[in-house]
Amino acid sequence: MGLCSMVMPSFSSILKIQRTHLKNAPPSSTIPKKPSHLTVHICFSRATPADYDGESGEDERRQKKRLSEQSSWEAEDSEGNDYLYRLGNEADNVNITVGARPGAVDTLFAGNFLGRDSDIVFDYRQKVTRSFEYLKGDYYIAPLFLDKVVCHIAKNYLAHLLNVKVPLILGVWGGKGQGKSFQTELIFQAMGVEPVIMSAGELESERAGEPGQLIRERYRAASQVIQNQGKMSCLMINDIDAGIGRFGNTQMTVNNQIVVGTLMNLADNPTRVSIGQKWRESDVSNRVPIIVTGNDFSTIYAPLIRDGRMEKFYWQPTHEDIVNIVHRMYEKDGIARDDVLSIVNTFPNQALDFYGALRSRTYDKSISKWVDEIGGVDKLGEKLLKRKKDVQLPVFNPPKQTLEALLESGYSLLREQQLIMESKLSKEYMKNIED
Repeated sequence: MGLCSMVMPSFSSILKIQRTHLKNAPPSSTIPKKPSHLTVHICFSRATPADYDGESGEDERRQKKRLSEQSSWEAEDSEGNDYLYRLGNEADNVNITVGARPGAVDTLFAGNFLGRDSDIVFDYRQKVTRSFEYLKGDYYIAPLFLDKVVCHIAKNYLAHLLNVKVPLILGVWGGKGQGKSFQTELIFQAMGVEPVIMSAGELESERAGEPGQLIRERYRAASQVIQNQGKMSCLMINDIDAGIGRFGNTQMTVNNQIVVGTLMNLADNPTRVSIGQKWRESDVSNRVPIIVTGNDFSTIYAPLIRDGRMEKFYWQPTHEDIVNIVHRMYEKDGIARDDVLSIVNTFPNQALDFYGALRSRTYDKSISKWVDEIGGVDKLGEKLLKRKKDVQLPVFNPPKQTLEALLESGYSLLREQQLIMESKLSKEYMKNIED
């Protein structure tokens, strides 16, 4: 091993490895066997200024080379950091499936199957708003209910012009089955509102903090509908007391507290909503009215339902409202208004869903007859699920509705209600239960 010069920090080194062998060596049998030797020459040479100038010049040329003078890809912010990186860090879009679509990623990774999207349910999951194409027919909307909901939505869209404190949340509460959710959806359809609807089942999760973040994401989704589509939108949560209400000795979870805190924060700061990104001054959401329904708001955390955050509306339809709603329900069956009035008077103190179930009960005999006509119970599964695509189901003829049939169904439902209230079979199985 030969050393040409001493190692100095300012010298560049070149390592040469050269394997040398003896030339014209005699046969191995005539000489002692020795391992071939490896000669390593390490030579150090002084780097010339031209070498450094070449490297630095290359770096300067690389730094000066830009995509375009107007391009923002290499832009820096006021602190000298990458501007696009900062924007991405502050952005609220954490959806990574956007970049896995054809046209946005190489076809090698997007593939050419399953619709060419790596996430085949992307479009479905992105549609978080609700449309009401399924609401066919002419339904009755109670005037008092209509005025309250329309006024709440209008006040929130005009909040920046009004010199008053406008509550963000409208709490519609009342007895079970009184049509709170359905009446609200009818109003949305009439107004052209495209709401984001949640249920109480989404207010709990095995992961702490997930329901609160879901509420903020749905709120911002409704804000994007307003901004991008130019449509009115709102956030609606059904049966909120079932999700965050306190009943007896039920346990209060972390998610219950986070959901309550999230709704309180939205009511206090409706235009500043974070889903985890860094704050920036330009990130301002549209004010989105919130409508919640429930049966008993006394079970909800009191600061959430206080005046200024939530406007309360107790919904108890009057006798006239019930008659009008039921008449619209039975109108296509040819039931006169006087007959509807007789049915409502025969079964007083019943919720609106009772009269819908009453009409549904009249179909029972006709459906049983239809099952017998297609081959009986044994053939039911085959006829419904295993038939060929071009084979149609036998025609079902709905029953002709009469006052007598409706009253008979009503008395049947009434007997079921009384049996549940009177029997209380749980006492038979648990003898030590208290009254």
